[in-house]
Amino acid sequence: MTPTLFGRWQTRLFLLATVGVLVTLPFAMGLIGSGDSPAYFWILGYVAIFGLGWDFIYDKMQKYRWDRDWPAVYQLFAGIWEMIFIWCGLKIFGFLPLPIPKEFLIWGDFSLHYSAVWLAVFLASQSLMRIIFVRWRFFGGQWL
Repeated sequence: MTPTLFGRWQTRLFLLATVGVLVTLPFAMGLIGSGDSPAYFWILGYVAIFGLGWDFIYDKMQKYRWDRDWPAVYQLFAGIWEMIFIWCGLKIFGFLPLPIPKEFLIWGDFSLHYSAVWLAVFLASQSLMRIIFVRWRFFGGQWL
């Protein structure tokens, strides 16, 4: 079943709060990337917050497709767009605050973290969620 807008929001927040946090922990502790920093959790928070708005737009765009479906390649394009938006907000335009100076934010670390979180959340939504949470699958991604 195609996810509803409310189902998209619930799934995004659930997966970022579980899988996203687990993937972010090694980055925040300094095991991956250059140094430990709480900035990775801020980035994860921005992905969640702005993602709610993006999901609203994606839901509207999806309704124009004949099958009302959202193929995986579109999810990839959406992930790339969201990464560029967050990067511009943090580093280029600086309208998103971080607990570190923006000069210390490195593209390689940011893109590695974002890509790891995106891939883990994508794989979890395409596999584990469908296997473990059968109700999620048949109720448009809604939990409540």
